[in-house]
Amino acid sequence: MSFTLPDSARDWQDKVRRFVEAELIPWEERAELAGGEIPAEVVARHERLALELGLPRIDAPRHHGGLQLPLLDQVAIAEQTGRVTNALAWCYGEAQSWMFEACSPDQVDRFILPLMRGERHICTAVTEEGAGSDVDDIATTARRDGDHYVIDGEKWHVTSANLADTVIVQAKVRGGESGGGHADGMHVLFFVEMPAQGLSTVRSPAYTHSYRHHHPILRFDGVRVPAANRIGAEGQGMGFIHAWFRRERLMIAARCCGAADRLIEAATAFAAERKIGGEPMARFQLVQAMLADSVAELHAARLVTYEAADAHDRGLDVKALHARCSVAKLLASEMAGRVADRAVQIFGGRGYMRENVAERFNRELRVDRIWEGTSEIQRLIIAGALLKRGLKGTIGL
Repeated sequence: MSFTLPDSARDWQDKVRRFVEAELIPWEERAELAGGEIPAEVVARHERLALELGLPRIDAPRHHGGLQLPLLDQVAIAEQTGRVTNALAWCYGEAQSWMFEACSPDQVDRFILPLMRGERHICTAVTEEGAGSDVDDIATTARRDGDHYVIDGEKWHVTSANLADTVIVQAKVRGGESGGGHADGMHVLFFVEMPAQGLSTVRSPAYTHSYRHHHPILRFDGVRVPAANRIGAEGQGMGFIHAWFRRERLMIAARCCGAADRLIEAATAFAAERKIGGEPMARFQLVQAMLADSVAELHAARLVTYEAADAHDRGLDVKALHARCSVAKLLASEMAGRVADRAVQIFGGRGYMRENVAERFNRELRVDRIWEGTSEIQRLIIAGALLKRGLKGTIGL
């Protein structure tokens, strides 16, 4: 079996690679030493260039002005943005296809199209202190009150909330749509525009990485939201979250492959230049073994990620696709962690300096085994698919 990226994916690879190399990577070290911050005019330039490339529109339908790229092309793009540290590649928001399926025409006009144009910035609030991987265990509630809902609860790790003007919040219905209680406990999503009365930041913890995108804890105390801001019907929230997870898990896998690619290139170049006893370090067999293991693992993870995207494009059953995305995220995120660790080892003391790409990725890649479903959750999803559909139904070609 062979796998070759189509010309369209390769064209996107080249365009985004040039953007990454010329515009984003040169700012990594400064961002690292400044707690993730870079000058506002540079941020604005990055956002403008991302818009000109069309990056916020890659998953949006054509009839809404989107590019509607095959998922394989989108994975090729994400792999290139994954080469960047300090979240500098987070210079644009994406309008995802599930949003157009879930949102009303009014919501598309008010929230999603402005997101595509870079005029609105949206974050997502799902995780809670007592409900991380088990999303069904959330305690945040939404109670219907006339033509509004009243939201109460607390959300953790709300990525980019400090830079957003809108939060998509997941809650459980209390009282039901008709007030009769028939929908109690069912999941529902809302657009909440910020600032909002009763919505506050409890605190914004410091994290391992140095990003300008923070992950604060948000508190909802009687936050009133128009019923017109409800996404879909009561009870549909979890389905929308699963659609988001499927895509994001695949994009995490792609970004991990991009990070590993850059790490291998950097470690190989260093090992070829670094002299020990008059010999290039790359001549030492133990160093060669670390590089070889990294290449082999990247190649395997990349092929699995590409194939999962291609399976989506050829219309694979959504349940089987759910497992494929979990396989890709599991393999790629754990692979990238090992590659980063080996790169630090090859760089030696230099690999422990924050100005070194291996040091930054060694910290930043760790979270990819946690967010959007831990490695343990991915294993449970894969095992569940195996028990329900057998091996061929899980990964069969």
